[in-house]
Amino acid sequence: MSVILKQKPLAEQVIVITGASSGIGLTTALAAAKKGAKVVLASRNEMALVDICAKIKHKGGTAVYVVADVANRGEIDAIVQKAVDEFGGFDTWVNDAGIGTLGRLDQISEEDHKRLFDTNFWGIVNGSLAAVAHLREKGGTIINLGSEVSDAAVPLQGMYAASKHAVKGFTNSLRIELEEEAAPISLTLIKPAAIATPFFDHAKNYTDREFKAPAPVYAPQEVANAILHAATHPTREVYIGGASKFMAGLQAHTPTFYEWFSSKFMVKAQQGDGRPHTRNNLHEAGDDGYINGRNEGAQSGRKSLYTRASLHPVATSAALAGIALVGFALFKGGRTRKAALGAAGFIAPFLQDKLSKTALPKMKKIHIPKLGTIEDIEKNLRKRAA
Repeated sequence: MSVILKQKPLAEQVIVITGASSGIGLTTALAAAKKGAKVVLASRNEMALVDICAKIKHKGGTAVYVVADVANRGEIDAIVQKAVDEFGGFDTWVNDAGIGTLGRLDQISEEDHKRLFDTNFWGIVNGSLAAVAHLREKGGTIINLGSEVSDAAVPLQGMYAASKHAVKGFTNSLRIELEEEAAPISLTLIKPAAIATPFFDHAKNYTDREFKAPAPVYAPQEVANAILHAATHPTREVYIGGASKFMAGLQAHTPTFYEWFSSKFMVKAQQGDGRPHTRNNLHEAGDDGYINGRNEGAQSGRKSLYTRASLHPVATSAALAGIALVGFALFKGGRTRKAALGAAGFIAPFLQDKLSKTALPKMKKIHIPKLGTIEDIEKNLRKRAA
């Protein structure tokens, strides 16, 4: 039995957002309120929440807050009750709260590993199940924040990657169960690449160098746009940034090459020149109220043509084709490293989505100077491992 879900316009919605006191959550809250949605904001930082709600109200918006740790199911229930008491319920629930660590897996304490999972995985489980209970009859939307590392793991963020893999598995399983019972609920998984937020400032850093946002880094507004799109258009998943889609494709189709690449480049890509911050938000609220981060690479981000096109495929199909041809020509000609990286990050996802029968062969034929094609490197690495 299929269910037709009619999502309300944003101006008629009540939207709950966890992790709302900084970064993606804060950006989404401001954007939703600007479009007329009533927002219920949750995080551990009351001072930041008070300030954010005041700013929204000053601009004519409607916002209330709840101080809550998403790892605690009782505090999740308090968020639900606040939405019910203030607005009679909610239409969209956004599970955005997340924390991080940087360090080798055997270097990080068991306590910190468990705390990360309590927030990143169990926080989304708690929020999703509470939202399902509320929306099962009336209908609505649940949006979970995964990551590009939901598909492609990286070093130094091993437990973070594990938590985001778990979020993907949970979200997909929950979606299947909701479809089986014909519940009128849309469930979306958002998979951002690196985003210019305070996440990198807030993470507990076990290394001796600053946690750097690995390029390419995208603007948090790109994620907020995707979240609000999913709140009004049933959407299964959204990759934020062509790089996120590209890395997922590499991991899926050339896993040996991807792991070799990560081992050679991703440790350095995540470490800046500065010293690590001494304060973090793993076990208590951090320094919130900011959209962008202060760490290297996290102070500003780029737009994602790929993500915007994926959200509006019909309207942009002609433009995509033209840009893809130009980008591919630049990439093949190797004019500049920047052009090549931009083309690779944009074209590969496009080809993978639109030309499924030819995308993989084209990606495998990409040539890396002095090393050969991705396909050749993959074969050589497998021979060595045999």
